[in-house]
Amino acid sequence: MSSLFFALAFVTLAEMGDKTQLLAMAFASKYSAKQVMIGVFIATIFNHGLAVALGEWLTTFIPLNTIQIIAAASFILFGLWTIRGDKLNGEEKRFSKYVPILSVTLAFFLAEIGDKTQLATISLAAKFQSPYFVLIGTTLGMLVADGIGIWAGAWLNQKFSTNTIKWFAAIIFILFGIIGLYHYIPESYSLYLNLFTFLFIVGLAYLMKMSSRKEKTYEV
Repeated sequence: MSSLFFALAFVTLAEMGDKTQLLAMAFASKYSAKQVMIGVFIATIFNHGLAVALGEWLTTFIPLNTIQIIAAASFILFGLWTIRGDKLNGEEKRFSKYVPILSVTLAFFLAEIGDKTQLATISLAAKFQSPYFVLIGTTLGMLVADGIGIWAGAWLNQKFSTNTIKWFAAIIFILFGIIGLYHYIPESYSLYLNLFTFLFIVGLAYLMKMSSRKEKTYEV
């Protein structure tokens, strides 16, 4: 069960500010919340089901410890990806000629291919070896995050800046990744890992400072 709750929390955070959450907000302006959520659910089941199967298959020929290290490192990459952010490329218009639920399903399925939440699902499936719990957790995470995008997006934008939400999610990701590296990398590499962690935190603090300056500039 721990894999379910971890996957749920992880994907919920991954979706904050992600392209698919932006899609949920866009589609909610055209269709009902129920139609959007059904489309998100169908697309996620198919997309993450494929991701879980791939994660299970990887463990048949790659040592589990190696996969754990790769998964931990990928969490850091997901954090950096979250900082980078996503923009819509017209996906909400591309499928407007289809019926609402099919339109949402197709758009979300294609938007998730190669997205960080799909890659996170592959990593989680390989990490926990609990495909069904991971699939349930990541699917619920998508629904929670996109539900927030639909129902609470306006409130969040009033209370917190998009930049603040994005950085919060990114820091959680990176923290999970660094903890994982310390847990799975051999002690003989601890000095290099300590150096990497120090430099990474310094660089992250610098990026956060620059991001804050840019946000203040836009406000002015």
